[in-house]
Amino acid sequence: MSEEEREEKKKRVRKEYNRIKKIYKDMPPDVKTTVDSLIHRAAFMRVSLEDMEADLDERGFVEFFSQSEKTEPYERERPVARLYNTLNKNYQSIMKQLSDLVPKPKAIESTEEDQLLAFLKKK
Repeated sequence: MSEEEREEKKKRVRKEYNRIKKIYKDMPPDVKTTVDSLIHRAAFMRVSLEDMEADLDERGFVEFFSQSEKTEPYERERPVARLYNTLNKNYQSIMKQLSDLVPKPKAIESTEEDQLLAFLKKK
């Protein structure tokens, strides 16, 4: 990876980090510390997954492989495909942890109609 590609990836990770961080801006300070490290990991993972997806779209999930010139090549899973699956699973786990920390909306108070229906059901 060239220096230019590394810088571009850093920008993409920073952009994703800022996108996710906005969701957690109203968290208590003690939770923000934990959330921040998870957000960093999630941002890096998402950008890496996007790069792997582009590679897999272009080159596929399998490749022909041969142990030597004398043996017949066979199809095998590309190493990037295995890495993609593992990274995706870990990314989903982190996103689950983050989503569990999102403040839940307060229950919508019942309307007068709901209260009336509840009253009528009692009778």
